[in-house]
Amino acid sequence: MSNAESSALNARYGIPDQLSFKDVPGGLIVAEVSNAHATATIALQGAHLMTWAPKGAQPVIWLSKDAKLAPGKSIRGGVPICWPWFGPHATEPTFPGHGFARTVPWDLVETQKLGNGATRLVFRIQFSDATRAQWPHASELEIHFVVGPTLDIDLVTRNTGSKPITIGDALHTYFEVGDVRQVKLHGLDDCPYIDKVDGGKSKQQTGQVTIAGEVDRIYLQSTADCVIEDPLMKRSIRIAKKGSSSTVVWNPGVEKAEKMGDLGKDGYLNMLCVESTNAADDVVELAPGAEHHLWVRYSVEALG
Repeated sequence: MSNAESSALNARYGIPDQLSFKDVPGGLIVAEVSNAHATATIALQGAHLMTWAPKGAQPVIWLSKDAKLAPGKSIRGGVPICWPWFGPHATEPTFPGHGFARTVPWDLVETQKLGNGATRLVFRIQFSDATRAQWPHASELEIHFVVGPTLDIDLVTRNTGSKPITIGDALHTYFEVGDVRQVKLHGLDDCPYIDKVDGGKSKQQTGQVTIAGEVDRIYLQSTADCVIEDPLMKRSIRIAKKGSSSTVVWNPGVEKAEKMGDLGKDGYLNMLCVESTNAADDVVELAPGAEHHLWVRYSVEALG
């Protein structure tokens, strides 16, 4: 990426006093949003939202202090996009886990200042010979962000071909917490889940979710709002969604975190992934001409 590209983006898509584009060390271009409601940063590679914070408030989206910003590499933290499959590929173990969407370039196709002062950005994935070798299906993928009093994200898949396609996807969101060992996650009571830390055993959630070590679970029949209750930060983060019937809850725990290299010292204590997904059996079948929306809204509420 070059200064000329970021200059061209500023000329075409920049919004005075709201949205600008800059080069960052490592070779990526980042959109920087700052409006009356919030601030956010989005890398054009992966259309990867890295940060979001309501004005005058603590960050809601967690980004590792040791995140590597480099072409072709996934960014640790933020909102990685998993598409067109979740987890390992069903038949090709050499294909990247969670698909290729989070590590390839995306095109910015629209920006807009909304009537309430929020900022809207629309990105569309760039397909290539390399991606088509892994996903030889006629399709389009867009992501729509609205950065305002809430953060709204809409991941839109369109089947532009003549045959049905099946996708898995996720917004692999890292939320910032004061101490993950003290938070309570509401909204998954009674949901069955697959416990990947315990060999993929099927279990049932009773009550709220708490984190006492490594957690990697796919909750099924999950459509209700999830709420992260955070006593240290004196807030709750509400996760509302549509187009998703599964939720992944993930924290690597101390031992796995130390081996990851880009999570930062004790970074696992300050993040919790609550991912709105179409995972496991909750995949999406799209008829020719159909489209699917995986939509989320993140909002913050003060703890009384």
